[in-house]
Amino acid sequence: MGERIVRADGVELCTESCGSPRNPAVLLIMGATASMVWWPDKFCTALAERGRHVIRYDNRDTGRSTAYPPGEPGYSLDDMADDAVRVLDAYGLSRAHLAGMSLGGMIAQMVALSRPERAASLTLIASTVFGPDNPELPPCDPRIPEYHRLAGTLDWSDTAAAADYMTGGWRLLSGSGRAFDESAIRAMAEREAARARSPLSMFNHALLQGGEQWYGRIGRIAARTLVIHGTDDPVLPYPHGEALAREIPGARLLALEGAGHELHKDDWPKIVEAIVEHTNG
Repeated sequence: MGERIVRADGVELCTESCGSPRNPAVLLIMGATASMVWWPDKFCTALAERGRHVIRYDNRDTGRSTAYPPGEPGYSLDDMADDAVRVLDAYGLSRAHLAGMSLGGMIAQMVALSRPERAASLTLIASTVFGPDNPELPPCDPRIPEYHRLAGTLDWSDTAAAADYMTGGWRLLSGSGRAFDESAIRAMAEREAARARSPLSMFNHALLQGGEQWYGRIGRIAARTLVIHGTDDPVLPYPHGEALAREIPGARLLALEGAGHELHKDDWPKIVEAIVEHTNG
């Protein structure tokens, strides 16, 4: 999968694709503070081998896409939804199946609401209803934000230290029913640390605002929707997935028993099969 830089409206977005462009397109949108490398290469090729044209990209402030000074994001959540459309435009796609993880799932919801003609379907993995925090849904495990308070003290120019830090962060996201694959996660963390324009800038995602015009409108999503959620997710606990499936008309919920906030290798066959089935026709 060779990298391709998409330049539009003063923004650079680093993208990759695999599979035949003649096949149905699936745009993978990663979550907060994570570049496209967290859609593992073998996961992407497994989806491509099942007859899908798979496209992934670095969100702003991750990987090789446009980065802003730490603490000073020059964009909003609306801009991130526009970025997904910019990638589709660059690949000559009038519409695609959108698959988003965590924040990526919320971005996919925004695209489906703002430009319904561009979303052939939605697959929302480890995500939640786009909108303000709902006090009726369980919060993130407090150990996770506590861990990430260390980010500002790290020497991010030390790629080994950065990879150690990211590996520790992903360990906290692992579900109790999955063995943490430290070697695989560390390899992706090392790749992340080595290729990022500004590694600390990824935490700008925690400061983003925007999209308020879509609050409370998720019930208007017309795209066929598949919700995939781990029952042991420490970031967005399982009731968040249930809320998504309940509020989007006709949505189907696939539970991953014991999985956390992760794309664990053990779950790839089930996830790939579900996406292929969901994006048929």
